[in-house]
Amino acid sequence: MDTLAELRAGRLAGATRLDLACGLTEFPREIFDLADSLETLNLSGNALDALPDDLGRLHRLRVLFCSDNRFTSLPESIGQCHGLDIVGFKANRIRSVPAAALPPSLRWLILTDNQVEELPDALGHCTQMQKLMLAGNRLRRLPDSMAACRQLELLRLSANHFEALPDWLLSLPRLSWLAAAGNPFDTQAEDAAITAQSVPHVAWQDLTLGKKLGEGASGVIHQATLGPSQQEVAVKLFKGAVTSDGWPHSEMAACIAAGAHPTLIAAQSRIDGHPDGTEGLVMALVPPSFRTLAGPPSLASCTRDVYADDAQWTSDVALRIAHDIASAMQHLHARGILHGDLYAHNILWNAQGGGRLGDFGAGWMTGSLDARQAAALQRLEMRAFGCLLEELLERCSGAPPVAMSALKDRCLHPDVSSRPSFAEALSVLQQEAAR
Repeated sequence: MDTLAELRAGRLAGATRLDLACGLTEFPREIFDLADSLETLNLSGNALDALPDDLGRLHRLRVLFCSDNRFTSLPESIGQCHGLDIVGFKANRIRSVPAAALPPSLRWLILTDNQVEELPDALGHCTQMQKLMLAGNRLRRLPDSMAACRQLELLRLSANHFEALPDWLLSLPRLSWLAAAGNPFDTQAEDAAITAQSVPHVAWQDLTLGKKLGEGASGVIHQATLGPSQQEVAVKLFKGAVTSDGWPHSEMAACIAAGAHPTLIAAQSRIDGHPDGTEGLVMALVPPSFRTLAGPPSLASCTRDVYADDAQWTSDVALRIAHDIASAMQHLHARGILHGDLYAHNILWNAQGGGRLGDFGAGWMTGSLDARQAAALQRLEMRAFGCLLEELLERCSGAPPVAMSALKDRCLHPDVSSRPSFAEALSVLQQEAAR
C-alpha cells in the first residue's frame, strides 16, 4: 500500500499503479503528477464522496477502484477517461448513475451493494462490456439498450427488485455466468428450499471446529468433526452480508435444494443453535488429495480463470473431469437449479478421483419461471461448460478427445438455442470414455 507522504514527496514518480487507503476525504491533486504513467488507481477504503471534474487528465488510466467510500452518485468525470475499461464502486451509497459517467470503453463495471434504482440507456453504448456486477441494489429493470452488449459474459443481478428477466437477456450470444437469486420472482422458491426438511438439522454443540480450510465472500469453511463418532466433515458459516453474488441466504437455499450427488459438494445438514445466530451448513469433507483446478479471473483475463503455468493432464483425466462436472450440472438442472458460477476455480480435482463441483454462491432456482425461460437459462450455462472444456483441452498432454472437442464447439455456439443440454453432453462424454 502506498502512502500519501510518498506521493507528496514525489517518490512515486513513474508509477503505473497507486493504492491509497488512508481516510481520504478529498482527492489528492498530487495524483495528477502521475498522469503520464498511471494505469491503475485504487482509492478503496476511504471517505471520498467526489472525484475532480478534470479526472480525464489521467489519460493513461485503465483501472479505477473506489469501493467502500461515500459516493452517492457515480462521478460524471469518469466518462472523461476514454481508456478506462475497469471501474469498481462497490459498497458505497450510490443512487444515481449518470449517462456521462459511463465511458464506452468499459469492459468491467462493479456497482455491487449500493442503492441504484435505475440504469441509463447509455449503458447499452458500452458494447465491449464483458462483466457487470449489480448485486445488492434496488433495480427493477435493465435498459433495453443493453441488448447491444453482445460481448457480455458475466452478469450479477442478485438481491435486487426484479419481477422478471427481459427476454433479450436470454439470447445474448456470450452470456455464460448469470446470477439472479434474491429477486421477487425467485424468493418463493428460495423460501421453500430453506424451510424444506430435505436435509437434516445438526445442533451446533455436536460440532467441533478445526482448522480453517478457506474463506470466500459469503462465508468461512472449516474442517470439523461431528457427533460422538467424530465423523470428519466440512462446515461453512455464512457471514450474512450481501456479496458480489447476492445474499448468503440464497446460496444456502440452492445448496440445500441441490441434494446429494457423487460429484457435487452440496449440503448434508443445516446447523441449528449457533450462539451468535450464524447460519451454516455441514458438507462432506473432500479428501486433501483434491486441489482447485484453477485460480479465479484476474484483471487482465476479466472473465476467464487463471491456470498455473504448469497445469497439464492427460486426455483421460480431462475427459473424467468433464464427465464428472457434466454429471453434477445435469443433476442441478434436473432439479431446476442454476449454478451461476460454473468455473474451474469452483472445481476440485485429482487425477484418480476426477472432479467435484462446489460453491453455490451464485446459485438460484428456476421454479417460478416458465419452461421456455428455464430452458434458455440452462443453455446459457452450457456456454460456461464450453469454456471449461476449452481450458481442459488446451492443457491436454496428448491428443485431445475428438468428441470432447466437437462438444466444446457446440457448447460455445452463439445461438443459445443450438447448444446441447447437459444430459446430451453427458451422453457424449460417456460414449467417448467407453471407447
